[in-house]
Amino acid sequence: MSLPRSGPAAKGLSALKPSCIGPALQHLSAAAMGALLLASAGKHFRDPGFYRDVVPEYLCRQDPVPGETNKGTPQHPWALLSRDEWIAVSGLLELAAAVGILLPPARKLTATAVTAMFTAFLAGHVDALVRAYGPEGTPTRRKIHAVRLPLQAPLILWAWSLRKPALANRKPGGRG
Repeated sequence: MSLPRSGPAAKGLSALKPSCIGPALQHLSAAAMGALLLASAGKHFRDPGFYRDVVPEYLCRQDPVPGETNKGTPQHPWALLSRDEWIAVSGLLELAAAVGILLPPARKLTATAVTAMFTAFLAGHVDALVRAYGPEGTPTRRKIHAVRLPLQAPLILWAWSLRKPALANRKPGGRG
């Protein structure tokens, strides 16, 4: 018995229409990212304390205490919102991203924005890890932030991968 040297049988899995597999995986990946963003957005409002440590102090506006003069240290120029406002704004951004990533016409732009958002969140995760190892840090906070920080890398790469169009019209060898 001889094996075919050409045709669909010789190509094995490539005989399955790759034009269907590429877009299907892309849509599945986008749906999974959308679900993750939606869950995270909801958690911003259900449990804002989960995010308190990852909002850097330099971003947080220090509102004056009623009846006291504000003679403390000057605020950082980026301190536009309170910590709770930053948490709410980032939750709203994740909610918008969850919707945008599901819409193929908006996916590339949304994936680019999500990549930038996750990259910007790195500063908060680094700051939280540094503070966890500071004088007020605890072993639990060290563990939590030591896990949260490296999780940003796969999220950034995943969001970036969603910028690429599905491989529906490409030919083998990368030319299409």
